[in-house]
Amino acid sequence: MKAVHFGAGNIGRGFIGLLLHDAGYDVVFSDVNPELIAALQAASSYTVHEVGEGGVDRTVTGFNAVNSAEDEERLVAELSTADIITTAVGPNVLRFIAPAIARGLAARSADRAPVAVMACENAIGATDTLRTHIEENAGAEWNRLAERAIFANTAVDRIVPAQSADAGIDVTVEAFHEWVVERGPFGGAEPTLPGAHFVDDLAPYIERKLYTVNTGHATIAYFGFLAGHEKIADAAADPTVSGKVRSALEETSAYLVAVHGLDADEQSAYRETILSRFANEHLPDTVQRVGREPLRKLGRHERFIGPAAAIAERGNTPDALVDAIGAALQFHVADDAQSQEMAELLETLEPSEFVAQVMGLDPQHPLFDRVCREVAAVTRTPR
Repeated sequence: MKAVHFGAGNIGRGFIGLLLHDAGYDVVFSDVNPELIAALQAASSYTVHEVGEGGVDRTVTGFNAVNSAEDEERLVAELSTADIITTAVGPNVLRFIAPAIARGLAARSADRAPVAVMACENAIGATDTLRTHIEENAGAEWNRLAERAIFANTAVDRIVPAQSADAGIDVTVEAFHEWVVERGPFGGAEPTLPGAHFVDDLAPYIERKLYTVNTGHATIAYFGFLAGHEKIADAAADPTVSGKVRSALEETSAYLVAVHGLDADEQSAYRETILSRFANEHLPDTVQRVGREPLRKLGRHERFIGPAAAIAERGNTPDALVDAIGAALQFHVADDAQSQEMAELLETLEPSEFVAQVMGLDPQHPLFDRVCREVAAVTRTPR
């Protein structure tokens, strides 16, 4: 069995690549980083160091790597015979890998079983997005090629921090992981993935993860940054910061229970598990890494505006989430392009323009005025 995985970075090697290896697949990593590809091609194994309760060292073997920017023909050949195609490249990169996948499907023998395509990104409906890009690239050929692939959305969860400079291709990750895949598209013939959990309805799992893990992680990063903390674990140990994170997640938990019918006690336990993961002292994670790309994180269907808007639409006021939005607006670091762009937008746009352009809210939305006031308060704050 063979899997082609786009994105040979820390998440690709330390999460999805590891689980594919454990499931018995030979993994072909695809990336555009020449140094990383060369290192993978020269190695026969790498180690995933799981830290925290239950963590062990895991050895990954039986992999190969291809530079998709320099050797697309080989990549297309690998895609044409793959059993599984996965990604961990970031939602904005999916459109760039779609042309190669479209070519791989075109080169695939019509008598081969359909390849399972699963985008493992921190975004709702990422596989649907990837499929749309592939269809656009296939053009008139799409009707013929569509039957050669099965597209399934996923929800993924594992904290993979920035690595030490001397780590090489080894990766340090937290022991916890979750990979949830929608069952329906496979029609009862799910691929062999013991590390994944197949479910009939993915929506509750996607929103539970996005609005608990991602909302909480970003909240602790932004309040931790304002409090002067460098590490996420240190921010989690700060009672003021952790209190704000807990308040935000209590709001999202109440929403998740009300909308998806989740058991309130189970969601409470899940929330506590997430908070304990942020406090893992063995993870060398920083507030600047977790907080980067604030404009994306403030998007309409992302971790703050998504739940806050839904809560407001139900007639409630998401005060803690709006407070977290205010903290995100003050995340200004020199080495993050979106942080710098956000600062410029805050200086040049009126609050209402910023909310409409960045957060995707229209003036009639019940959250609009409340967030505009938060933006106005931030722009009046000396920097």
